[in-house]
Amino acid sequence: MATTSHAARLRGFASSFHPAGLTSALLFFVWSMTPSLLPRAWFLQAVATGISLATGYGLGCLVAWIVRLCGFSPRLPDRVRRAGWWALAVLTAVTVPTFLVLGSWWQQITRDLAGVERIDRAASLLILPLAVVVAIAILAAARAFRRGAAALTRLGSRFVPVRVARLLAVVLLGVLASVSINGVLHRGIISTADRSAAAADQGTAEGVVQPSMPERSGSPASFQAWESLGREGRTFVAGGPSAEQIAEVTGRPAVTPIRVYAGHQATTDIEEAAALVVDELERAGGLDREVVAVATTTGRGWVNARVAAALEYTAGGDSAIAAMQYSFLPSPLSFLADRESPQVAGRALFEAVERAINERPASDRPKLVVFGESLGSFGGQAAFSGAQDMTARTDGALWVGTPNFSPQWAHITAHRDPGSPERLPVIDHGEHVRFAASGADLDLGGAPWSTPRVVYWQHASDPITWWSPSLVLQRPDWLREPLGPDLDPGVRWIPFVTFWQVTLDMVFSADVPAGHGHTFGPGAAQMWAAILNPEGWTEADTSRVHTTVAALATG
Repeated sequence: MATTSHAARLRGFASSFHPAGLTSALLFFVWSMTPSLLPRAWFLQAVATGISLATGYGLGCLVAWIVRLCGFSPRLPDRVRRAGWWALAVLTAVTVPTFLVLGSWWQQITRDLAGVERIDRAASLLILPLAVVVAIAILAAARAFRRGAAALTRLGSRFVPVRVARLLAVVLLGVLASVSINGVLHRGIISTADRSAAAADQGTAEGVVQPSMPERSGSPASFQAWESLGREGRTFVAGGPSAEQIAEVTGRPAVTPIRVYAGHQATTDIEEAAALVVDELERAGGLDREVVAVATTTGRGWVNARVAAALEYTAGGDSAIAAMQYSFLPSPLSFLADRESPQVAGRALFEAVERAINERPASDRPKLVVFGESLGSFGGQAAFSGAQDMTARTDGALWVGTPNFSPQWAHITAHRDPGSPERLPVIDHGEHVRFAASGADLDLGGAPWSTPRVVYWQHASDPITWWSPSLVLQRPDWLREPLGPDLDPGVRWIPFVTFWQVTLDMVFSADVPAGHGHTFGPGAAQMWAAILNPEGWTEADTSRVHTTVAALATG
């Protein structure tokens, strides 16, 4: 009896699905298996597929509802309906395994292009069951919303017309859902993560020891206590090449580079933190160096070790890098919880250093350059109104893996020279600003490059740069134009589907070799050599720095 009851419930559940919705869901399943920017783990592919199935089903049902609303509702004979269901079942039985196989093959090709080791394709068999679970969970939530709206409509129709009651019910449930997600749930997750990240920030990475040289924050000579710098700050000031290492690589006399830093534990006030960094910069003699670099960090205070070291090698150690931590949260959570702090921190630190430099006689001022990666690039650019402001107030800039939501990057990209691609725009014939995926892209066919020089370093396969909410319904230029060399030629824009593919590509975007995705490394040697353009510098020098930086840990 129990078995019969379960079977009846299962048949009832299956019969609740609309054939138009299922047909559309099958199409979205096919689309979800197509390649995107980076290889995806099977469970991420399953999530993308599950969301696509639910989206496709919902759109199919929407179309069917609109058709009925227009008065077209044919009553088909049972024989025809059964034949349609069987046709859909056969089509599904053929299509699903075919595209599971094709999808696994496309993922292997994407792995080859990204320089990632191939995996056992048998894992793709797990995609379908997990995707179905995800899709059913989404549909269950949607049906619960619909039932709730219906109940509220019945209640409201006692007092107002039915259509008004229905509208009010949908709006009320929408507001409640928004408050639940963005309020209680959001704050709970972020506050818990913040406490966890703050605790982790007190630790020190393996192999990192307190520096003894006065050129570093956290040393015995420093105003900033070693314990106050935070995990990433300690890693930053303890790293970097010595004068002897720089001289050995470049074959030129060198000095020990300066690295100054203020941690979030020292003060949570961003303006005060910037002032602490400037105090450290003056204490260590940073303003007497040839180059002063302002580095805007990611959410947790991270600075790319390879980008920083490449600058120091290129400058012969006659440099000072100033950075500070403005949050305990890693970049993904900072992106969700607080996009204001990176911008405030970027402006505060740059302006504090700029003021200190401008207080010196014009003939005694160091070169001022800026750099930042990912959320650091987003925050660092906030100090400037645009490209002209950058070239007017700095002696160079290196923006690495800039997120799509950065206003300065978006404006510059949108106003690129006609005919240049979105993935590597040309700006004013390359007079000051250039975009590059590798050092070779900086040449622009030998076009003259005036100083100051601004470089945007980005990869065609980096989802951090190309993710945007507009991907839901709008095909971007970078998918209209010839694709980048590390993208599968089969990458296409598909409404709704591409958005979720790129969203999930971000999860492991830094877990690929340098030169792909959101991983930037030894190529910084070429970028800084072009920006700083040291006197007598040669390609052989750049090559040696490149090789040396490539051997560094990423931090």
